[in-house]
Amino acid sequence: MAIIIDGKKTAQEIRAKLKIRVEKLREKGITPGLSVTLVGENAASKVYVSSKDAAAREIGMSSWTHKFPSDVSEIELREHLRCQNSDPAVHGILLQLPLPSHLPEEHLLNLIAAEKDVDGFHPVSLGNLMLGRPGFKPCTPWGVQVLLNRYGISTRGKHVVIVGRSNIVGKPLANLFMQKGEGADATVTVCHSATPDLAQFTRQADIVVAAIGCAEFIRGDMVKDGVVVVDVGINRVEDSSSPKGYRLCGDVHFSSVEPKASAITPVPGGVGPMTIAMLLANTVWSAESKTGISGPIDLF
Repeated sequence: MAIIIDGKKTAQEIRAKLKIRVEKLREKGITPGLSVTLVGENAASKVYVSSKDAAAREIGMSSWTHKFPSDVSEIELREHLRCQNSDPAVHGILLQLPLPSHLPEEHLLNLIAAEKDVDGFHPVSLGNLMLGRPGFKPCTPWGVQVLLNRYGISTRGKHVVIVGRSNIVGKPLANLFMQKGEGADATVTVCHSATPDLAQFTRQADIVVAAIGCAEFIRGDMVKDGVVVVDVGINRVEDSSSPKGYRLCGDVHFSSVEPKASAITPVPGGVGPMTIAMLLANTVWSAESKTGISGPIDLF
């Protein structure tokens, strides 16, 4: 039976550590502040933003959620982000994605000051990641890396196959795993929708990370015995037996993959809670940098 990698429990442990760091900052008169901007009425985004706000307040941080209607103009949103950049009480800025189609996501993300880019999506953050320099790491990839490390799953010398090439997960995670050092030193293969016979690659993997956005795509016949499986996906599928009419599942077909795996993340309760924990960690580090404390937070 596979070890179930409990992201919820691990995230709670990380938040407890961050709470201590926040208390030390508050003793110096600094309260880490997270500013979140939410545009429109996307149900999943609203739930996610609410969870981020609650987690931030739980560890003693300040948190503000700025809500805009779906028809907000680009000019208004640009001015709002500039105000957040210049607010000394704000140490981290997050623009919740996805945005309505009339708003240019990449351009607006680039308006966030690099020193407050706690989501890790700014070109400066991604450049530092690629070069192996200290900086804000994208939250979900960093959460995956920390989760594996805290469960004693080494990536050194392992073949990691990432299914998905998004700028949010696939690409930055590949860069994290191929760096030198703890939680890295892996041989990385990135597969995607244009990869022929994708299963030939996943069957070779010591570690499979599924981040393709397709419900239960990775199945038992696509992995080898003893594989470690990290499921980044979260999907709603219709289920008439559920009171809600749907159930949540990942990009991995859990019931067929789990018997072959040595360790696997569940959905929900796996990677999702880690994403929020790493967002808080980036924000705390941003606040600490104002005190002259150098270096990112080590959560290994």
